[in-house]
Amino acid sequence: MGKRIGLLGGTFDPVHIGHLRSALEVADALALDELRLTPNARPPHRDTPQVSAQQRLEMVRLAVAGIPPLVVDDRELKRDKPSYTVDTLELMRAELAADDQLFLLLGWDAFCGLPSWHRWEELLQHCHILVLQRPDADSEPPDALRNLLAARSVSDPLALTGPNGNIAFVWQTPLAVSATQIRQLLASGKSVRFLVPDAVLAYIDAHGLYRASN
Repeated sequence: MGKRIGLLGGTFDPVHIGHLRSALEVADALALDELRLTPNARPPHRDTPQVSAQQRLEMVRLAVAGIPPLVVDDRELKRDKPSYTVDTLELMRAELAADDQLFLLLGWDAFCGLPSWHRWEELLQHCHILVLQRPDADSEPPDALRNLLAARSVSDPLALTGPNGNIAFVWQTPLAVSATQIRQLLASGKSVRFLVPDAVLAYIDAHGLYRASN
């Protein structure tokens, strides 16, 4: 039986309890051996993060320290080009055994935006996709994804077999917290205690991150 490896990418600007709780729930539900949090260097679909890549990486490292199976994968920060997920998956797949399963975790909004991603049609050649679906998400996927869902969707994420090629939905009730909200609170001098891990809060305070003077 091969390993089961998850990948959760993001800017993590900053990493917060919503990211971590969601990751841990999926890791537990699917009995993942490892769930890699992968900070983006230059995210193609978002504005440039407010703080440095190294600072975002350090916050993620602090957040997952001592919480298996969550680990940090910093490969995207070592690339001097935009963080394309297909490149990351290709590299990861090359490092894994043939029977290892690789799972890409995507929120519903990110999943619906897949047709705008670089070489998006190739993603399933390298991984299974787990869509983190909120119970209140009622938007329809774009036409470009409907045929893909019809052909590749598996109703039970635990029934995903083989190393790659399918899509499954994982129902979650996400915590109502966002990085944008956290940055706004910090910029206005308010506390973000309990929205981020204590170690991350200590790092933000020590380095004066996200404050209005930045």
